[in-house]
Amino acid sequence: MFDSVHPSWQPLFGAQGDILDEILASFPAEGTSPGRKDLFRAFEFPPEHYRVLIVGQDPYPNPEHAMGLAFAVPTGTRSLPPTLRNILRELDEDLGVSSNESWVQSWPAAGVMLLNRHLSTESFQTAAHLHLGWDRFTTAACEFLVEVRREKLVAILWGSKAQELAPFLGEASLITSPHPSPLSSYRGFFGSRPFSRCNNALIELGLEPIDWSL
Repeated sequence: MFDSVHPSWQPLFGAQGDILDEILASFPAEGTSPGRKDLFRAFEFPPEHYRVLIVGQDPYPNPEHAMGLAFAVPTGTRSLPPTLRNILRELDEDLGVSSNESWVQSWPAAGVMLLNRHLSTESFQTAAHLHLGWDRFTTAACEFLVEVRREKLVAILWGSKAQELAPFLGEASLITSPHPSPLSSYRGFFGSRPFSRCNNALIELGLEPIDWSL
């Protein structure tokens, strides 16, 4: 379960051991999205590597879609979740990048942390694990990331659950909008230009922009 966690995150996981023990004690043995092996995939790279943080709400309920990275799906997924289709549409309209589903899962290697506010749900049921306490852990994770990156971080917060983290992100540059789900995408996500705004903020911080088309 913790094999994907980079050693640089160990101080966080050690400090949050009680919370994680409490969560995992209530965690179902099966029938979760994603599976246990992918729970902490967002921590694959060290915090020093991430100059952008994108926060989602909770994983896709379809276990064939969820892979432990917010909004990403496995390469070759044929029927994309509507939320991801909206993200790719906005990416195209924002930067003129005609993209495919495999690009999102490559963003972490480019310096983008894809973190869900809650790291699991029941298969085929949205928001089923909001009571487990994941929000306490992910709040601590964001505080740890900010402690490492200081002001050299851009955070993209889509939706109210993600925006709960704003007070804990210190001097990070914040880009907020409604969630890209079909229920809220037309209330301000479309046209919000998060990708170009993020790159402009990175340049202002003296950092390399993200190549969103990797």
